[in-house]
Amino acid sequence: MRYAYAITSALLLGGTAATLALQSPVTAQTAQNEPGTMQAATAPRPGAPMSFADLAARLQPAVVNISTTQRVTLNQSANPFAGTPFGDLFGGGGQQDGGRPITREAQSLGSGFIISADGYIVTNNHVISADGRPGAKAVVQQITVTLPDRTEYKARLVGRDPASDLAVLKIEPKGNLPFVKFGDSTRARVGDWVIAIGNPFGLGGTLTAGVVSALHRVTGQGGAYDRYIQTDASINQGNSGGPMFDINGNVIGINTMIFSPTGGNVGIGFAIPAEQAWPIVQQLKGGGTISRGYLGVGIQPLDEGIADSLGLAKNRGELIARVEAGEGAEKAGIRQGDIVVKVAGQDVTPDTTLSYLVANQKVGARVPIELIRDGRRQTVVAIVGQRPPEDRIAALGQQDPQGLEPEDDSTSAQASRASLGIATLPLTPDVLRQLGIRGVMRGLVVNSVDPSSDAAQKGLQRGDVILSANFRPVVSAADLTSAANAARVAGRINVTLHV
Repeated sequence: MRYAYAITSALLLGGTAATLALQSPVTAQTAQNEPGTMQAATAPRPGAPMSFADLAARLQPAVVNISTTQRVTLNQSANPFAGTPFGDLFGGGGQQDGGRPITREAQSLGSGFIISADGYIVTNNHVISADGRPGAKAVVQQITVTLPDRTEYKARLVGRDPASDLAVLKIEPKGNLPFVKFGDSTRARVGDWVIAIGNPFGLGGTLTAGVVSALHRVTGQGGAYDRYIQTDASINQGNSGGPMFDINGNVIGINTMIFSPTGGNVGIGFAIPAEQAWPIVQQLKGGGTISRGYLGVGIQPLDEGIADSLGLAKNRGELIARVEAGEGAEKAGIRQGDIVVKVAGQDVTPDTTLSYLVANQKVGARVPIELIRDGRRQTVVAIVGQRPPEDRIAALGQQDPQGLEPEDDSTSAQASRASLGIATLPLTPDVLRQLGIRGVMRGLVVNSVDPSSDAAQKGLQRGDVILSANFRPVVSAADLTSAANAARVAGRINVTLHV
């Protein structure tokens, strides 16, 4: 999720557009998979094993099982059938206990790996965090680490970082432990062999093999660390926190999550890259806290529709949807509607997002930021601030509109006739109070949306407030019509609305 007060969507003006791709004459280029350009696929490249058995024997002793014991408090509703013949059929929560919360013991399972002979262990933060089920409060009472030889130790939490989903534990062994070291994930290539070792479904010491499926994979979660190694090595529940090894036995990733419609492995797993994890692990191990850069903006990817509405190339830059008062972006003169294309000389792309680039800047650094405003490029210098906790960032985008009076046939017909498929009303103080919105003085409130329009498909709905069209303020329906007409004259099929 991108946390922001505002959401920007590019709405189609209607009609269709077609492109014709003309092929140029065939040249004497060679296909990437032409025989003779690759080593024979029937034999491993020099240094690659015919079997992973030797690697497994070396690496498995350093991979551990991690379990937690939690006390979970569940809120329960009063039993409406208490005191009747049917009361016992529906369990507790009746009139006798007044629907008081109940406490249960729960456990979680995951994986980790030893990084030093004296017992420091790396895992995912979500492996050792309290259960976050809805309506429940949980406290982790004990963390237990089980070695492959079934020796158990109580672990101490040294440090954790929810934003990167990393945690460091410490056990007190009687002697030196086998351990593994981090490798260089920047040298990984798509197609390289990788192996994952962990405890899927609580089954200890399980090894799976696959390849690097993709690098710098953005999953759409947002935030500073949405950048993973993707693999087809089988990863399931319980593999979280376990290591991903390269062919030389170095840790190049930490298995973290899967994409799965079924809850099981479908060949799409994600690992935190070592280049990202190792600096954080070092800081946590030393008892330090993690500092990340922050500009104080709400951002949104520059998708094809928005790029078209502004006459820009897609997949370059991100849109500033909100600027927080008093933060580095506002002080540098960055405005809502700006498109940031570079940070400290690095391009902002879907693989290298604005969040990622800013978070990895030093707090207090003066960073040049190149942006596009009103079709013109310019550069501003911003002082990077300290990123606040994630829960505070999440709270910035919360609002609770209450809706409008029921729409009627006339408003629906009006929406159908409108160029954008939207019927609007002036934003009056009464409407603002009805919607429960504060801090907005000018704009239009959506009264009806044509269900067959692009506006409806993009998620625009009754009760939304439109602040601008193509980054020009709107106060009347005529302003929307004018923006649509201007886009048509410019040969574009989209209008960007700031909502």
